[in-house]
Amino acid sequence: MLEDLHNLSDFLRQFWGLWLMILFLGVVFFAFRPKNKGRFEDDKNIIFREDDDKEQ
Repeated sequence: MLEDLHNLSDFLRQFWGLWLMILFLGVVFFAFRPKNKGRFEDDKNIIFREDDDKEQ
């Protein structure tokens, strides 16, 4: 049983670069989807919201 796990680990270790590339492309796809543009526009102004409240 332990030998089977070791063989599986050796096999899957070959694909770590592929898994990271797929993860990276997924994050980039999520970030640049037009559907998320409004959300990110709102999020970029979060830091300024408190300052606007204090001035009023």
